Amino acid sequence: MGRIFNSFALPKILLVLGILVLSEIGAGQDASVLLLRLQRSRATLNIDANAEHGQGMWGLTYGNPGDVWHYPNSLSCLVVYGDGKYILEKREESTVGKPKVKLAQGNLGADDLQRLKIILDEEALKKIRTPKMPDLPRDAQAVRDIESLDAQIDHAGITQRFTTVKERVKTGALISATSGPSNGIDAYLDNGEPYKKTLIPLMKWFEGLEKKSKSDLKESKPQYCAPMNIG
Repeated sequence: MGRIFNSFALPKILLVLGILVLSEIGAGQDASVLLLRLQRSRATLNIDANAEHGQGMWGLTYGNPGDVWHYPNSLSCLVVYGDGKYILEKREESTVGKPKVKLAQGNLGADDLQRLKIILDEEALKKIRTPKMPDLPRDAQAVRDIESLDAQIDHAGITQRFTTVKERVKTGALISATSGPSNGIDAYLDNGEPYKKTLIPLMKWFEGLEKKSKSDLKESKPQYCAPMNIG
């Protein structure tokens, strides 16, 4: 006996098919969304704090003498897309002019991706903005090294960006013309200190992925890491 077709069921069938098609389209769009871009940068500078660019943290990060690639540096950057695809790039440049770049890519498991989305959806994290940069101490002699964290996060089409900077500064004051400078101690300036606790889950997740991807890193050309601008 032939199958009897119920014409009254056709609208319902089309409605269900339409929902499925829209779901597939939405999933495709979500896959192409840059969910997270995270970069941690370190550089050894030993810049004379009396130089023109050494007028406070803003001067050190946005004035002369140029980007961080003029100094020994290391950068680790990660991009994660909505479907879980990720790319991790690491750059090490112990000797200026001879960078070593490695790259690993893969797909996050469903649990790892969901864990990341939960971390990124935390209200405290969503409120982070780039903090005001503190000034250098008046007795600063040199900036020994600098570390920055740059983040770009997608929240349902709204992009959140922030940068935190930490510096280790050599300090010391001139006691007299005959005695010379005192033996100062290193001072640490960290404009991300108020957000340190909030950032712990994200940084632990990031470091865990770095560790798991270590064996997958292959030599590559620079593609994703951007220079940390110190001037």
